[in-house]
Amino acid sequence: MPSTARLGAINTILQRPAVSVAPPESLQELWAKDVFSLTAMKSALPKAVFKSLQRTITGGGKLDTSVADVVAQAMKDWATSHGALYYAHVFYPLTNLTAEKHDGFIAPQSDGTVISEFTGKLLVQGEPDGSSFPNGGIRSTFEARGYTAWDVTSPAYLMDTPNGVTLCIPTVFVSWTGEALDKKTPLLRSNAAMNEQAQRLLRLLGETEIAPVNSSCGAEQEYFLVDSAFTALRPDLQLAGRTLFGAPPAKGQQFDDHYFGAIPERVQVFMQDVEQQLYRLGIPAKTRHNEVAPGQFEIAPFHEAANVATDHQQLIMTVLKATAKKHGFTCLLHEKPFAGVNGSGKHVNWSIGNATQGNLLDPGTTPHENLQFLLFCGAVIRGVHRYGPLMRAAIATASNDHRLGANEAPPAIISVYLGSQLEDVFGQIRSGKLEGSAKAALMSLGVDTLPDLNKDPGDRNRTSPFAFTGNRFEFRAVGSGQSVAGPLVVLNTILADSIQWIADQLEAQLANGSPLEEAAFAVLKQTMEEHGAVVFGGDGYSAEWHRVAVEERGLENLRTSADALPVLQRPEIRELFERTGVLSPVELESRFEVYAEQYILAIEVEAKLVLRMARTQLYPAVMEFLERLTRSLRDQQELGLAPDRSLPSQVAGMNQQLISQCAALENALHAPPHGAHAHLRHCADTLLPLMQEIRSAVDSLEALVDDSLWPLPTYQEMLFVR
Repeated sequence: MPSTARLGAINTILQRPAVSVAPPESLQELWAKDVFSLTAMKSALPKAVFKSLQRTITGGGKLDTSVADVVAQAMKDWATSHGALYYAHVFYPLTNLTAEKHDGFIAPQSDGTVISEFTGKLLVQGEPDGSSFPNGGIRSTFEARGYTAWDVTSPAYLMDTPNGVTLCIPTVFVSWTGEALDKKTPLLRSNAAMNEQAQRLLRLLGETEIAPVNSSCGAEQEYFLVDSAFTALRPDLQLAGRTLFGAPPAKGQQFDDHYFGAIPERVQVFMQDVEQQLYRLGIPAKTRHNEVAPGQFEIAPFHEAANVATDHQQLIMTVLKATAKKHGFTCLLHEKPFAGVNGSGKHVNWSIGNATQGNLLDPGTTPHENLQFLLFCGAVIRGVHRYGPLMRAAIATASNDHRLGANEAPPAIISVYLGSQLEDVFGQIRSGKLEGSAKAALMSLGVDTLPDLNKDPGDRNRTSPFAFTGNRFEFRAVGSGQSVAGPLVVLNTILADSIQWIADQLEAQLANGSPLEEAAFAVLKQTMEEHGAVVFGGDGYSAEWHRVAVEERGLENLRTSADALPVLQRPEIRELFERTGVLSPVELESRFEVYAEQYILAIEVEAKLVLRMARTQLYPAVMEFLERLTRSLRDQQELGLAPDRSLPSQVAGMNQQLISQCAALENALHAPPHGAHAHLRHCADTLLPLMQEIRSAVDSLEALVDDSLWPLPTYQEMLFVR
C-alpha cells in the first residue's frame, strides 16, 4: 500500500472529473482567428499603407516609419474589438523562455477622463529593463536601459486567457548600447547573411529572377505529462523539471506498446484543447501521437519561415504548459525527466528556399543532375564539418546532456547522414566521376488487395544528429526545452559561410574559363575531399564509430556542456560570427557567460535539491523502516526465533553510505573553484557524479523500504496512473 500522501494523490487522479472542452469549430472558422495577419491587415489598412507593410514583410525591405501610426490605430481597433485592454511587447531573452511587458491602452486626460490610445511610437519601440535578464555582463544594474523593437515579419496576435485578452507584439530586445540581448535579433541577422550569399550563388548559376531566400523550420515537440497531484509531491519535478530519484518500474518501455498507441482519452481531450488554441493563433499543428516512453507525447507543426516558426515554437511551449494545468497535468519539457526511458527532443527540420527557385535542398528525382541542389547540399556538408563543435555548443544545456547518446537520441559527435542514394552521389563526386543515382522504387507487399508502396531511395537513421530526410535536414540533437532560435542561428550562419566559400571557388573557376558544370564539379570534388569525413551512415551509438570518428576522422566528441560551451570562445568561431555580422565578439562572449552560468546554476540547484530531499524526506523514511525492522528483530528474539538480519544490515549499510555521500556532496557544493571554465568542470566532473552516487543508493533503498513509508510518487505511479 503506498504512503498516505501518495495514496491521496492516486485517489485524486482516479476521481478527477474530465475537463469539458467546447465542441471544436471548423478549421476555417478557427484558423488565425486571433492573428493580425496579412488578411486582417488588408481589410483594416488603407491600400497604400498595406502595400508598404506587405513589401517589408515579404521582400525584407526597411519599415516605412510613416505608416506606423496608421498600423497602430488599426491594430488597436482590431484588438479592442476582440476584448483586449492591454498590449504586450513579447521578446525572447537568453533564458529559452518568453518575456512580455504589458501596458494598457489607457491614456488619462487633463479633465480626469481617459481615452484608449495606441500610437506608432508605442507599437514600434518599448523599454523594458535591460539588466534584469541574462546578459553576460553587457548590462549592469546602474546601466539598465534596454529596448524592444517591433518585428514586422512576425504577426501580432491575441493571447486569450481566463484573465483577459492581450494584444501580443513580437519584438527584438537590445541594450541601450545596441547589443542583442535576445534570441530573435541574431536569428534575423543570420537569415540576412544566408540570404545574401545564397542569392550570390544563384546568380552564378545563371538565375536572374531571385526572390529573398529564407530558412524554414518545422520543430517536432516531445513532452511528458504527469498528473499535477504527483508533481505536488515531487520537489525535484517542481524545481528541476526532472526526477532526481526514482527506481525503474518492472515495466517501462521495453514492450514498445506506447509508441503510436491509442492516445489515452484524457490526454486526447488535452491535445484537442491545445490544438484549438494553436489554430486560433495561426500555428499549423499537424501531427500528434504517443511517443516511445510511457507518459510521453509529441506535437509537430508544418514548416514555416524560421523566424515565425521560432515564435510559434515558443507559443507552443506556453500553450502546452498552461493547458496542462487546466487539465490537471504538469507538462514536462525537460529533456530527461525520467531515467531509463526515452528523453524528449525537439527535432528541428530545417531547409532554405524562396518563391522563385523553390526549396534549394530538394534533390528532385535525379539529384546527380541537379547542380543547384548539389552545391547547396555540399555547402551544408562543409559547414557541419567545419563547425560541428559549434552545433554541439548550440544544443548544450545541463538537461540535454542527460539525453544525448541513447534511446533514439543522437550522440554528441556531430555527423551528417545523407541516406544511401545521396551518400553514393557525393561519394562519386569525391572519386571524380559522377555517373548517376539510385531511383525510387515500388515495394510489393505480397497481397493483391494492398497497394504497392513508393519506396524512398534512402533509409532513415535515428542515431544521426543531423540527417537528410528527403528535402531538408533534421537536427535531432536539439533539446525539448530549448528555443529553436539558437540552433537555427548556427545553421544559417555556417551555411552562409560555406556558400560564400563555394561561391568564391566557383567564381575563380569561371574566371579561369571553365564551363559552369565543370567548375561546379571541381568545387564539389574539393568540398568532399576536404569535408567528406563528416558524412556517416552507420550506427551512431557504436563504440567503433566513436573511435573512428575521433581517431581517424578528426571529429570532436564533446560529451558534456562543460566540454561544448567553451567552443563559443574559440577564435575561429568569434571570427565567423563577426564576419557574417550575426554576433559581435561582445555579444558572443556574453552568450558564453550566460549559458555557462545557466549550466552551473542548473547543476547546483539540483545538488541542493538532492541534499534537501535525501535528508528531509528519504532519510526519515529509511530510519522509520529500520526502526520497524529493529522492533521486529527484538520481538522475534523474545519469542526464541532466529531472525534473518540480512535485510536490516543491508538497509543500514546503504543508509550509512547515503549519509556519507550527502556529506561529500555538501562539501563539494560549498567549495566551487573560481572562474567559469573551472566551475563548469567542477559541476560536470565532481557534482554530477556525486549526485549520481546518492541517486544509486536512494533508488536501491526504494526497492527495499516498506512502500507505505516511501514519500515520493514512484515511476510506476507517475508513468502509468492517469
